[in-house]
Amino acid sequence: MTSLAGIDPKLKNYIKKNQISEIYECLFCGLLVECPDDPLKWILDNLDRIKETGLINITWDMFISDEEKSKVRPLANAFLDQVFTFGTEDTVPSGEMFARAYNHYYNKLVVETFEAWKKFYLAKKLRERKVRERLEDARRYYKRQVMRVHLTKWKKWKTYVKQRQYDAHNIIVGIYNKSLSRLVFHAWKVVADDSRKTREYFERLERGELDEDTETEGNDSSDNYRDELSMLPRKCSVEIFRNLDLVDLGRCAQVSRSWRVITGAPTLWSNLNFNQVKNKVTDNVVQQLTRKSRPYLLHLNLRQCELSNLVTFKTIAESKNLQDLNLSECCYVNDESLKPIIEGCPALLYLNISRTEISDGTLRCLAKNSSNMQFLSLAYCKKFTDKGLHYIANGKGCRKLIHLDVSGCEQISKSGYRNIATGCRHLQSIFINDNNTLNDDGISFITDHCSHLRCVSLIGSSTIGDESFKRLARHKRITKLRVEGNPHISDSAFKVIGKQCSQLNHLFVVDCQRITDMTLKSLAPLRQLTVVNLADCVRISDSGVRQLVEGTAGTKIREMNLTNCVRVSDVSLLRVAQRCHNLTHLCLCYCEHVTDAGIELLANLGNIYHLDLTGTNIRDQGLASLGIYGQVRSLIVSECRGISDLGIQKFCQKVPDLTALDVSHCMTLTDSAIKSLAFCCRMLTQLNVSGCPLLTDLSMQYLSGVCHYIHILNLSGCIYISDRALKYLRKGCRQLRHLNILYCKSITKSVAIKMRSYCDDVIWSNDVVPQWFQYSMSTNTQHATGEDYHKITQQRIEEQSRRHTHVI
Repeated sequence: MTSLAGIDPKLKNYIKKNQISEIYECLFCGLLVECPDDPLKWILDNLDRIKETGLINITWDMFISDEEKSKVRPLANAFLDQVFTFGTEDTVPSGEMFARAYNHYYNKLVVETFEAWKKFYLAKKLRERKVRERLEDARRYYKRQVMRVHLTKWKKWKTYVKQRQYDAHNIIVGIYNKSLSRLVFHAWKVVADDSRKTREYFERLERGELDEDTETEGNDSSDNYRDELSMLPRKCSVEIFRNLDLVDLGRCAQVSRSWRVITGAPTLWSNLNFNQVKNKVTDNVVQQLTRKSRPYLLHLNLRQCELSNLVTFKTIAESKNLQDLNLSECCYVNDESLKPIIEGCPALLYLNISRTEISDGTLRCLAKNSSNMQFLSLAYCKKFTDKGLHYIANGKGCRKLIHLDVSGCEQISKSGYRNIATGCRHLQSIFINDNNTLNDDGISFITDHCSHLRCVSLIGSSTIGDESFKRLARHKRITKLRVEGNPHISDSAFKVIGKQCSQLNHLFVVDCQRITDMTLKSLAPLRQLTVVNLADCVRISDSGVRQLVEGTAGTKIREMNLTNCVRVSDVSLLRVAQRCHNLTHLCLCYCEHVTDAGIELLANLGNIYHLDLTGTNIRDQGLASLGIYGQVRSLIVSECRGISDLGIQKFCQKVPDLTALDVSHCMTLTDSAIKSLAFCCRMLTQLNVSGCPLLTDLSMQYLSGVCHYIHILNLSGCIYISDRALKYLRKGCRQLRHLNILYCKSITKSVAIKMRSYCDDVIWSNDVVPQWFQYSMSTNTQHATGEDYHKITQQRIEEQSRRHTHVI
């Protein structure tokens, strides 16, 4: 190409204009591919073809057959153009172009080298990773093998240890079973011996072999004089002595030195309850005990104690840590006696001064000093006025008050309730019982200012209407509501309460005549309702009870009182038995339509604890069914004329843990029923047999010989109970606290007065039995002599004992 550098420019233009290079390219390519036999002829023929088609349509492969054409052009488009440029100055490579070509070649070589090195390095890293993975697999395999070896050894050792433990467990279980069997057999032997002795004791009583001077069965002296109480841990001994009153605690301190040390524990003297021994308390006793326990005295109960000395109250004021003080029904308590206590006890939290002679001076002193007071009871205090409540509203004390009781304080006016509302804004519980001067305005003051109310009691406040209860319903946190004897409250108020008071759990609505089944329907959605008292709401029927127990509240109810709801029948008891599985207390007094069929359904309630069936139509069959699960601890079947000795006998056999029984005015009961009760229920603490005219001294001899834990006994109207019965009770029932012997004409006054030295509360009279006892005069019961009746009763007992010997 460098040899054509000097060609004539006209010639160059001629070659370009006539496309000599394109003609040469197509002819040259066709010769190389087709390879004709006569090249010259082939060239001439194709030149003629070019002449016919023209220079515009010339392509480099136009003389190549379609079969031989290549899909990719082997030469660049401008290759032949560059060949036939004949080395013009523009196309001659310069030094810069050679440098660029060299750099391009060098860079391409570097890239290829780097790519080759990269491939080599990645392959090397891959080989190294594979080697590491194989080493890691080898390590894991080695560890697994080592763990397998150790696990095999540990498994063998663990199997050996488990076998030893299993053998040891079998040995211990065998020893335990033998010891338990020995204890059970010993306990059974003790019970059997006790039952045998009791049976023999009863038989000797019936045969008349025991005279009046013979001691009862439970008073036999024991041969074991070990002081096991002193051997117990100190905390256990203190907890045992905590259940004693002050008199018994003082007696125990005189038994021995060890008991004196135990009774001197500070925790026993931090709570002094003089109410239990109110008839024996004097000013000197209170002064001595409060001085002794002054550093740790927290609770002091002086209810109904006659304290007249001002020094006693000043001594109480020296107990700086005193938190709880009860002076209710203390007739000598006034402003002068309370002032030193209020000023000297800054930690006082609870103060009960109900039924005392306090006036505005006490309230003024409380407003000045009692900044920590939380509980205050002014119930039935008639001498303070609205001015005293004004002191509390404006003073610095009683600002933390959360409980206030102003029951029976009818002297409080509208301004007094305004003072309570403005001064005690943190009230959570308020009791305004037996107050006929309370109206809707007073309730509105309390509801508008006391936003933390939880418990409201309006028992006997009969002048407030539905609007007041609707205002109370705005406090959605109310949990307890008590209303009694209100003729104005209706279903509309409880409809609002049921919607807004979702946390209500205790509802006490008694003797509200306008309450119907719609109220129970409104209360059914309450999820927290546990206590429902609807006594004397006579318009409530089975439909309302069904709606209540079938709602969300049904499964949560634990206590239900339907006293005198005369429209309630066995249908309600069916719903209660199906839904109220947590029911523990049920009262169906004077529900005349309740019969044995409904009572038998209640036997399916395994948690029932207290049952009141006064005035119902229960008979022996229903009474016997109540003891199926043995959960009943307290039963009241007063005025149930269909109950006889046989029903009591069957019931008592199934409930040996019975603690309270009321069979008053069951006139067919005889000494045989008391015999079965005493034999089976030895843990009895309360018994009411008033109005049972067929009971004699023999029944008390049965009772005192076995039941030594009786605290309360009512024998009113038992006309054949004589002085001998009280003698038996003095010997056998040492824990007797309350004895009612009204209308017992065979008991003399001297013996009743003598009984008061053994019993705290004795109520006696020898008046004629009232007519409401409904004794049958046709049988001349009240006119027969005691000896004649005793003989008749002895014969009847012998016949019944022979008939039912297999039962006992």
